[in-house]
Amino acid sequence: MSCKPTHGMVLAAGLGLRMRPITETLPKPLIKVGGRTMLDRALDHLDKAGVAHKVVNTHWLGEKIADHLAGRADITLSPEDALLETGGGVARALPLLGAGPFYVVNSDIIWTDGGADTALARLAQAWDDTRMDGLLLMQRTATALGYDGDGDFFLSADGVPTRRGARQVAPLLFSGVQILSPRLFAEAPSGKFSLNVLYDQALEAGRLFGLVHDGGWYHVGTPQALPVVEQALLAEKQDNP
Repeated sequence: MSCKPTHGMVLAAGLGLRMRPITETLPKPLIKVGGRTMLDRALDHLDKAGVAHKVVNTHWLGEKIADHLAGRADITLSPEDALLETGGGVARALPLLGAGPFYVVNSDIIWTDGGADTALARLAQAWDDTRMDGLLLMQRTATALGYDGDGDFFLSADGVPTRRGARQVAPLLFSGVQILSPRLFAEAPSGKFSLNVLYDQALEAGRLFGLVHDGGWYHVGTPQALPVVEQALLAEKQDNP
């Protein structure tokens, strides 16, 4: 049973410490990569998916994000006086995200669509509300530009994820793109917490699933990564005009 989310959230409240000195005066989501801000790139994906109601959480230099988005009637800001992390940020914004499944995307990564269907469309098509409280877009670590970790998950043939062990290397990482149900937050803690807390609860209940991304994925973690990612995006565009 697929879905068509009408609401989506962009996580844009982080401090961007690794991007200093740029982020001393500019919030990381407003850094331009290839001529377009990372925040606008995330919003472009939601626009293309037909998401009519968008929420953007803010904290560090939030007034600059507010100024950047001024005049967009389809966006509601969710300012955080104190950082709530990923889980707390979404939990606080729940009243703005509707009664059905919604998209949540990070603003510190860039992804491009691969096949005939976009990544967000593929997630929506794969969603099964009877079985799922969360559906995570997974990226292969081997093709994740700017990532040097040991991965996050293994994924079974039927889309059930398993976290890697402490001494394991996993082939997939969480891409920062997902569909979540409000049900996921039924027993969420208050205040500041990571979405990983809720992922683990859903994993235990058998209600967290994954889908492997079929396009490009880029992590812009440091100032030095900017020209590398820009060059890769340009090369991808030239290969897929």
